[in-house]
Amino acid sequence: MTKKPTPRPRPTMAGALPPASAPDGTPPALAPTPSGYAQWLGELKDRIRTAQLRASLAVNRELVCLYWQIGRDILVRQTREGWGARVIDRLAHDLQTAFPEMKGFSPRNLSYMRSFAEAWPDAEIVQQVAARLPWFHLCTLLDKLRTQDERAWYLAKAVEHGWSRSVLTMQIETRALERSGRAMTNFEASLPPLQSDLARESLKDPYRFDFLGLTEAAQERDVEDALMAHITRFLLELGAGFAFVGRQVHVEVGDEDFYLDLLFYHLKLRCYVVVELKAGAFKPEHAGKLNFYLSAVDSLMKAEHDNPTIGILLCKTRNRVIAEYALRDANKPIGVAEYELVQALPERLETSLPSIEQIEHELEVPPAVTAAQGGRRGIDDTPGAASAERATSPAVTRRKRR
Repeated sequence: MTKKPTPRPRPTMAGALPPASAPDGTPPALAPTPSGYAQWLGELKDRIRTAQLRASLAVNRELVCLYWQIGRDILVRQTREGWGARVIDRLAHDLQTAFPEMKGFSPRNLSYMRSFAEAWPDAEIVQQVAARLPWFHLCTLLDKLRTQDERAWYLAKAVEHGWSRSVLTMQIETRALERSGRAMTNFEASLPPLQSDLARESLKDPYRFDFLGLTEAAQERDVEDALMAHITRFLLELGAGFAFVGRQVHVEVGDEDFYLDLLFYHLKLRCYVVVELKAGAFKPEHAGKLNFYLSAVDSLMKAEHDNPTIGILLCKTRNRVIAEYALRDANKPIGVAEYELVQALPERLETSLPSIEQIEHELEVPPAVTAAQGGRRGIDDTPGAASAERATSPAVTRRKRR
């Protein structure tokens, strides 16, 4: 009886043969590796990732520069030759016809290119700075910011810290520029000049904790617990460089126990940062207590290569003059800033919402009229019926009469 030949393995989807097993049948993934293989493989992976990143950055740089050139050409021809706005629609149609595989030539995107060239007229700045961000980061800067100084600041910070588009949007919406470096500090008197400038820029005022979902009545421990539950958002709000060390960190001084609310290490400043939370207004004794904590950390935790520990007092409110007097003779670097648990409504929303008087007027509409306006469902089975009853309770009535 003739033995049938072993069938040849079929090629995979990519056209290559599947990996062969070792002579003993061991799959390649389980085969033993020689000494030093793991380290060499790790180095190869790093090289490949680096090459991929460089290629991606090069493609992005070329794309951004191309978009800038197109936008500049549109701007020049509209300005010097009087071409109208409709030329953008015609150009979008022609470019999409010529390059159907490319998705960046819509009328909207061409308008962004024009705005981009108008906002950054200097080609050198575009090549050196702006082209280091993805295109939609730049569109976000154009959409959400109006002045060139604001765009330049957020552009530089996004490049420096590698912000994603969502983080960039969050930083703009929470007014990071307006709050940066505004905390009351004594850094100039207590730190070397270079470290003083960097430390001052690392602090904000106020800090925005509206993502915690707390009310203004929240106590210190409530705020602390919520910050730990949202540690990622908290670190984003603190800013680049902060590394979390612990909460209620124990230190023993003179056989007595003390606990630091929050302890961080700042990677750029090379120092510990003690954060103390106060649910009320700033008081001078708060600075004295924090000064004591900084001395304890410098003595018990700080390594030889670390810079002096910095303290941050986060208070519900603070009087700038009182804070200035309290910090004037403190020998440790301390900053005092406010924090906000509830974000105020933007003015455009405040003006569009009904006033208390308008709401009360609506509640005074006779039930028959309201039921007629309620359509098929009727007023009694609507979700707001119970709220309407509460709103017309004796307590509210008394308040209206006053």
